Amino acid sequence: MQKRPAQITAACLFLAFSALPAFAQFADSAERENRWRALEKTLFDGKTAAPADGLVTLEAPTRAEDAALVPLTVTLKDPEKIKELYVVVDENPSPVAAHFIFGPAADPHVVKMRVRINTYTDVHAIAVLRDGALVEDTKYVKASGGCSAPMGASDEEARKGMGEMRFKIAGAATPGVPAEATLMLRHPNFNGMQMDEKTRGYTPARFIDRISVKAGDQLVFDLSTGISLATDPVLSFGLIPQKDGHVTVEAHDSDNTVWRRDFVITGATN
Repeated sequence: MQKRPAQITAACLFLAFSALPAFAQFADSAERENRWRALEKTLFDGKTAAPADGLVTLEAPTRAEDAALVPLTVTLKDPEKIKELYVVVDENPSPVAAHFIFGPAADPHVVKMRVRINTYTDVHAIAVLRDGALVEDTKYVKASGGCSAPMGASDEEARKGMGEMRFKIAGAATPGVPAEATLMLRHPNFNGMQMDEKTRGYTPARFIDRISVKAGDQLVFDLSTGISLATDPVLSFGLIPQKDGHVTVEAHDSDNTVWRRDFVITGATN
């Protein structure tokens, strides 16, 4: 039995609309790739990152529970080969969430942080190797509104204790033996996109833009960051304790305020 034109048209429409989700996914993937290539070219002077092949592994939630506090974990298989680490949230207003430059007292097997994510996006962890090559791992994260999410407190309350720091080592530190450290820094990290719930006006941007950590007189890392870093930043990282048992943290924000703390590591002088 020969199909009538109406039947043919209906069949064609069914096939066409059935293909739309796959086509939309392909188009979205291509758009994300184009976005990343443009960012990559700008950030790395035209260099292209190769697949990490396990040298760098990024862990991120597929769907964020809280877009203003998205946990990221970067694992570096051979950290002695790695000079720098970038974390880039492609679709954020300021995509570079972190740029670490590691020093001789670093042992960055694992780096953990929390970021804001504004919309569905690729997140990249890019390692700069000591020979200048780039390798990267990517995860797609579904999140929305992380950059404009309200603080849940007034601006005045959010500023209380600004600059306070806590620092801890997992276990007793031994000079020359890598240890896991956690730095907690009190700062609202206002990004200029958040509304004060009392005044209903937008809070002026004021955020941490640099953090430097030293063990004794040896650099652990210099971190350049910005509005993508979450409120009250928490960073976990590896370091190599020195004999004097001191760790110095200096934080700088966009208002040109500097906070500096010196911590004594328990057991480091043993």
